[in-house]
Amino acid sequence: MDEKAEFSQRLRQAMEDAGYPVRPIVLEREFNTRYWGRPVTVQAVRRWLRGEAIPSQEKLQVLADWLKVEPHLLRFGEDAIEAVRKKRKLWDEGIGYQEREVFAAFLSLPAPQRKAVREVILGLAKACADGGQ
Repeated sequence: MDEKAEFSQRLRQAMEDAGYPVRPIVLEREFNTRYWGRPVTVQAVRRWLRGEAIPSQEKLQVLADWLKVEPHLLRFGEDAIEAVRKKRKLWDEGIGYQEREVFAAFLSLPAPQRKAVREVILGLAKACADGGQ
């Protein structure tokens, strides 16, 4: 399933959870009463509900406020948010003081030297992955 279809499912579920019928006319009316920009059309919200389009960030925020859901969960879903959390946790747990000190030193280098260091590290990683030590 693609991201537009997944967004559509989350939007439909959020509407149901908030007690609204999942109908384009309802979505158009409720959205436009809360949005200060140019009103959206029934055709536009129908595309959101059919999984043909995803609203802009500004409109997504209005939808999230109205439906009382987190905007990032409405847009990306719980699975995407959980994947980010897992990566962040691995990063936070796997890096000690020495590595952080190296990263800080790396970031203080001029761009050409950072590029050289990056190439060395990636070369070493590739060599190890290919069976080298």
